[in-house]
Amino acid sequence: MSHIHDMGGRLGTGAVAPVANEPVFKTDWHARAMAVTVLAARPGGWTIDASRHARELLPPADYMRLSYYEKWIAALANLLAARGLVTTAEIDAGQSLAPAPTAEIAKRIAPAEVAQMPAGSPYVRGAGPAPLFAAADRVRSLRPAMNRCGVAGGHTRLPAYAAGHVGRVVAQRGNHVFPDTNAHGLGEAPEPLYTVAFAARDLWGTEAQAGDEVMIDLWQSYLEAADD
Repeated sequence: MSHIHDMGGRLGTGAVAPVANEPVFKTDWHARAMAVTVLAARPGGWTIDASRHARELLPPADYMRLSYYEKWIAALANLLAARGLVTTAEIDAGQSLAPAPTAEIAKRIAPAEVAQMPAGSPYVRGAGPAPLFAAADRVRSLRPAMNRCGVAGGHTRLPAYAAGHVGRVVAQRGNHVFPDTNAHGLGEAPEPLYTVAFAARDLWGTEAQAGDEVMIDLWQSYLEAADD
């Protein structure tokens, strides 16, 4: 069963309306929300996949009610409380109610360090299993779209709308960190990543334009050979 965030292909959400020249951050607090979420990962000890999964776990009513960066802050509060970095009382009060543990203070990021931190979260890894598929191979994405390391309700990057469909491998992308393990403290477990092309009409039906394709980057554990 998919989480509420996996909304691709669902009816009733309306058309996507792109906005030209839209700013990266509409307000100052959006930028601060992103910054504090990224920087809190070091003392918090979680990965970008764990952070994404925390947003997926927000109650459906909250997920639909909150704006984009409100979701980030709500999920961050849950992560901080779960790791014992803050208490729920401190979250309610909006301030610290007790000194932080010495070990956590040592993990804080000084302002001078911020500019030296790498941008983004590089996922490519040199080591990993050999690829099972090559360009032009026909593959089928596994159904259902679920965590592939045994975590019930766990994180996955296979969208539900693409599960169970046959596509064509466009390219191998090397070995990349596997989100299904990385989100749950089970290690990076890098494995081959592929760009797979699906016929748009296979995914969306006759509402899609004939000849259009949808390209999705999928890990090897999400795929099997398509024999038919």
